Amino acid sequence: MRGRLRVAPIVEGHGEFLCVGILLRRLWNELLGGEYIEVLKPIRHHQGTLLQPEGLRRAVRLALKLLDTPSDDPALILLLIDSEGECPAALGPRLVSIAAEVDTRADVACVLAHVMYETWFVAAAESLTKYLDLGRDTPPDDPERAGLGWSWIAGRMRQDVPPKTVHQPAMKETRYAKTVHQPAMTSVMDLAACRSRSPSFDKLCRELEKRLAPSGPRQ
Repeated sequence: MRGRLRVAPIVEGHGEFLCVGILLRRLWNELLGGEYIEVLKPIRHHQGTLLQPEGLRRAVRLALKLLDTPSDDPALILLLIDSEGECPAALGPRLVSIAAEVDTRADVACVLAHVMYETWFVAAAESLTKYLDLGRDTPPDDPERAGLGWSWIAGRMRQDVPPKTVHQPAMKETRYAKTVHQPAMTSVMDLAACRSRSPSFDKLCRELEKRLAPSGPRQ
């Protein structure tokens, strides 16, 4: 049915686990004008696991089980992970090919946030001044090419945003915490601005648009 979709997301991080539903619902309803999207509970594995063929296939099998309920709506398995310097144009199709080995009937899409999820926040920085102190900064037109991500966002968190400790090696205390601010910033970021500056975010939008069209892929 046109304008309706069920999605089983596969993600790598705790932040993405909490915010992927917010992101997909906003994209589908606000940016693309879809009628209804059901985002199932995300499947989360470490990136290293998802980059291994058997680890990815295991995640896809879990996604298929989640989608195995009576419904007339099209179903999509969406793999959303950071590129972390890998070339999305090369890695993405390879991961889709591996995932398709589980069930050739399944509709699978892979989107690599390039360089990382926070790069999308850089692309929409002007809409995030509740959280970011941009000062005289002018967000770059191509944050992906500039390789900007976590450190750019963390270094510009407003002083009135409560500090949070990010438990990662060799990282100082910061006011930015993925599990707190990723969902909050995702809920208010300018989607259109992000799409205009981030090719990988545009890729996510285009994958959803394919499923919005009457002739789009179906499971």
